[in-house]
Amino acid sequence: MRQAGLLERRPTYYLVRIAVNAALVTAGWTIFVLVGDSWWQLVTAAYLAAVFTQSGFLGHDAGHRQIFRSRRANHLVGLVYGNLAIGLAFGWWVDKHHRHHAHPNTEGRDPDIAGEALAFTGAQARRRRGAGRLPARHQRLLFCPMLLLEGVALHVASVRALSRSTYRERGREALLLGSHAAAYLTVVFVVLSPLRALAFVVVQQGLFGLYLGCAFAPNHKGMPILGADEEVDFLRRQILTSPRGVQILADAGYQGLGTDTGGAVITPRPKPRKRQTSPPPSVIAAHEASRKRHSPSASGSSTPSDTSRTDESPAATTAAASPSTCRPPSPSRSALRFSANNSRSLRPSA
Repeated sequence: MRQAGLLERRPTYYLVRIAVNAALVTAGWTIFVLVGDSWWQLVTAAYLAAVFTQSGFLGHDAGHRQIFRSRRANHLVGLVYGNLAIGLAFGWWVDKHHRHHAHPNTEGRDPDIAGEALAFTGAQARRRRGAGRLPARHQRLLFCPMLLLEGVALHVASVRALSRSTYRERGREALLLGSHAAAYLTVVFVVLSPLRALAFVVVQQGLFGLYLGCAFAPNHKGMPILGADEEVDFLRRQILTSPRGVQILADAGYQGLGTDTGGAVITPRPKPRKRQTSPPPSVIAAHEASRKRHSPSASGSSTPSDTSRTDESPAATTAAASPSTCRPPSPSRSALRFSANNSRSLRPSA
């Protein structure tokens, strides 16, 4: 992949995207002020939700240090697009996201499948008590409504993280996050009446969370979940636990995420560099075998909707127990591309 140039940074590409994003943000808030106190502002709310998410995607790429060579420059971009632009504690998110990529879909190690909101395994569902059992039993139906709260959940988690005295760069991040909250709420409640302002915040933050959730959910749904003690080599852990063919609609609504191939975020390539081939057959076969081996029907493990069962295979369970509704279209087999010159080097050993 390195020889094919898939991991090369493209600062000019990102500078253009940053400029376009800044123009879209400016246009959105200008329209908001010009429209004034009107229910049409709910349309503006939907527009700004999309723009906020695109800002978050730029922050994501900065967190992977793929924009600039300088660590400091990437960090500053992340602070601007995380704390200041969308109200997300960048340092907290980077730490959590790196732990996810280090052990993707690994129970007990990947914070994204900790089971706080959704139950990804039968064991997580059975640990629920009281009212917590209801969402686990019906999470296929509740998935989309729950995603509407994702934006608020990220804001709350950011504030909690910044409240810790051991948080690195706590003062600067708290100042930027507070500036975002103060500016956002001031503009909204000055321009709109209280009722319309509340409706605007609900729609904008709800759609913001929905968009973010739909972008990242494919990394976990239907994917094998590894046990914390399973011995898996780096290549298999990164590829077999990620959707084969993940090019997260990079040329459509998810532009900015590039291609996320299980830990390596690849920037969309110019057309002259798109001479590639499909994954080696051995990689495809290993991926499918892993999914079948870890599926509920093969392992006999229960799903979150079947909390009455107590048997669960000690082997890895599957994230197919997680919701399948409201998901983006599944990527095609050819979406994940490997360099023709490097496909043999990526072939996993038998």
